[in-house]
Amino acid sequence: MIVKALESKYKPTDIAVGSARSCYFGKHIVTPESAAEWDKKNDLLNSIFKAGHHTTLMHYNFTFLIEGMSRLLIWRLLHAHPFYNSEQVSQRYAKMKIENFTYPKNADREKWQKYYENMFFYYEELISRLTPEIEKVLPKFKKKEAKKRAQEFARYLLPMGMNAHLYHTVNIITALRYINAVKVIPEAKAEAEEFVSQMKREMLKIDENLAPLIEFAENEEVVFPNIDIEKIKKAKNVTKKVEVFDIVDYDFELNANYAGVLRTSNIYLDEAILGSFNSYIKLSLSADAQNQRHRRSPAVRPKLENIYKRDFYMPKICNSVKELYVRAVEYSYDFFENQKEILGFGEAAYALLNAHNIEIVEHNDFQEFAHKAQMRLCYNAQEEIFDIVYAQVEELKNAGVKAADKFMPPCTLRYQEGIKPVCPEGDRFCGTKVWKMEFDEYERLI
Repeated sequence: MIVKALESKYKPTDIAVGSARSCYFGKHIVTPESAAEWDKKNDLLNSIFKAGHHTTLMHYNFTFLIEGMSRLLIWRLLHAHPFYNSEQVSQRYAKMKIENFTYPKNADREKWQKYYENMFFYYEELISRLTPEIEKVLPKFKKKEAKKRAQEFARYLLPMGMNAHLYHTVNIITALRYINAVKVIPEAKAEAEEFVSQMKREMLKIDENLAPLIEFAENEEVVFPNIDIEKIKKAKNVTKKVEVFDIVDYDFELNANYAGVLRTSNIYLDEAILGSFNSYIKLSLSADAQNQRHRRSPAVRPKLENIYKRDFYMPKICNSVKELYVRAVEYSYDFFENQKEILGFGEAAYALLNAHNIEIVEHNDFQEFAHKAQMRLCYNAQEEIFDIVYAQVEELKNAGVKAADKFMPPCTLRYQEGIKPVCPEGDRFCGTKVWKMEFDEYERLI
């Protein structure tokens, strides 16, 4: 793994102290240059930090360039909270490479390399077998994309040890929380410690005055929450793969603020934030990685060990190659369960596939979910997360929620608001005029 931070003209602590002093300095704003020269700078910095006055530490953002981080660690740490921005290589659209895998601490490298090679063989075989099947169902102008679409489904057979490269941006407080959180991270612990070690080095290269804050983060007590999914399921009478409950119904006006590219509904907040619901969702690790990108749809995610069972997702298009798909998944579970006894669950978890099913409980307010529905009811969205969001909307409709008819794909909303072009995707148009369809007519094979 390689972690590098983009440099800035100003030091983070100069910005923090300058902003803090500006709150009480009546004459003019205190610039970072002035803060840097102030002899009491570090005293004030440490005082406001330990008192919990952290807004001053949120003006500066670190942008880290990360190469060689596993999908497992990205899922468990970097994308498991709302306070980040990332752009990472897509397994949907970029062909993966056999050399890009993380090996667990103390693992038999030869055995793991063989496992990764075998799973990569299944990945490539699935691409080969699915490409002609997908070509049959794509519209004529999309047929050239058949192989890339096959990659999208074949990635379910890639292990969570698959590496990614990404830009990752967080403020100082979130970076310090990473340092604190890795002490109790339940999966990929050794890799998480390596990430934090490199991140601290980069932070101190930019600003050595962060050292006391880093030391504090290293020593503060932290626990990983004990989340009892079975207790929640029993309390809410959950019987389905996707189940909505705790609905707070509140109608709102769907307007151009929701339909526009800038989504100005995030500035002019309306009654939509007063409506909300929770959802139990069983979904693959792959779909949850997509789900995490909706940072205002937070979810509780238990330790994988506490919810583990042999349970996996298979896309509908893979029914044509079911024997190959199931054989690959069963081989993977056999290897994982063997390594779990040797390495422990947290390190063996690299062997779990993208297809492995987990259970989460998610919270949405209606404003955020209106955006999520637009992104995930689009026919270009990943099929599995499309089906999940469709099921959530269907449950809300069946519960008589007044706002349920306002959760729709972007083209339908833009059509209703008279915004051109109706489809905002340009040459990525899916080929289906979804805006002319009723909700119960939505149907996808891929």
